[in-house]
Amino acid sequence: MQQTNRLRPFFENINFEREDNTMVVNFGPQHPSAHGQLRLILELQGEEVTKASPDVGYLHRGVEKMGENMIYNEFLPTTDRMDYIASTSNNYGYALAVEKLLGIEAPRRAEVIRTMLLELNRIISHLFWLATHALDVGAMSIFLYAFREREYALDLMEDYCGARLTHSAVRIGGVPLDLPNTWIKDLEKFITTLESQIPIYEGLLTKNRIWRMRLENVGVIPVEMAKSWGVTGVALRGSGVKWDLRKEIPYGLYSELDFDIPISDKGDAYGRYKCYMQEMYESSKILKQLIPMYEASDTQLMAHSPEYISCTKEEMMTQNYSLMQHFVLVTQGMRPPVGEVYVATESPKGELGFYIVSDGTPYAYKLKCRAPSFWHTGLLTDLLPGHQLADVVTIIGNLNIVFGEVDR
Repeated sequence: MQQTNRLRPFFENINFEREDNTMVVNFGPQHPSAHGQLRLILELQGEEVTKASPDVGYLHRGVEKMGENMIYNEFLPTTDRMDYIASTSNNYGYALAVEKLLGIEAPRRAEVIRTMLLELNRIISHLFWLATHALDVGAMSIFLYAFREREYALDLMEDYCGARLTHSAVRIGGVPLDLPNTWIKDLEKFITTLESQIPIYEGLLTKNRIWRMRLENVGVIPVEMAKSWGVTGVALRGSGVKWDLRKEIPYGLYSELDFDIPISDKGDAYGRYKCYMQEMYESSKILKQLIPMYEASDTQLMAHSPEYISCTKEEMMTQNYSLMQHFVLVTQGMRPPVGEVYVATESPKGELGFYIVSDGTPYAYKLKCRAPSFWHTGLLTDLLPGHQLADVVTIIGNLNIVFGEVDR
């Protein structure tokens, strides 16, 4: 009964008294090209989509409510499970919001390491997008090539934090570890390899006539549609809007870095593809600039704020009060000032924001996440009608939706 009531709004707007060539089709939630637990109720006139109703909620996550029932540090690993293709971007966005609430800043070396991990994570996410999107459309070779470079990038993440998918590589107030001894050298090698391989990816796809036929003039997002649906990230920049939070509202070290924001004035799936390819070059450029910044920074990794942040291991082992303080922070949690904060960062998929309301207790009174994939899923309502059924797979893959951050 509950399932029936939940779906009633979708069914009320669908015409079941179909004509000869009209039918209602369920796309998902088990379809492999739905990229998660997406159920699309499609009304078709022959092969043409006349109405599309996204139905979400099949993951039953409750992540935001979990954030209100965990102490602040305890919740951080849970953010990994939202956009699990780019876990570090979630860790960082949440940590930055809590730091703003506390009124503290991470040390410079910690910010350099964080930014390295963020841009490496962006490359990992874009390579995953390229591989799976191409596979959806029917290009097999690029899947193997992109996943090969992605494995090298995951090796770097594993060398740093021990994990390949859910990283938990950031802490509130800084980072847990310094970079391993050979990490910078391995990063330079990876950047060289990646920059030599991206032209091969483009050689396989950019002028491929089948690829262009499947992507050009498909999924065109006019600027007004993008703005009315709250579209961000590459999906917005692919419509000609030069908006990237790293430039518009700089955070961390991005105000010190030199990089460009790729845009396309086409607004179609092909234009967004070209933006993604160019963004990998820009992330490589950022990583190159961060290497000398890391070498010039001091060795402090965590902010010095005894009221909120645990002291160093050396202090814990030598000072009784520091050990007691650490025990209280771990078992009871920090108590931020009363207030509210919203911090938005540019994740690989778009604007990722965390809104936190504190009542002075160790638990957030209210935690709300603004995840880009949720809005891009809603966009399908206006974007899909008028397209062929085969184009639905192209558009879903091209928008780079992940359902860990939709069903929160």
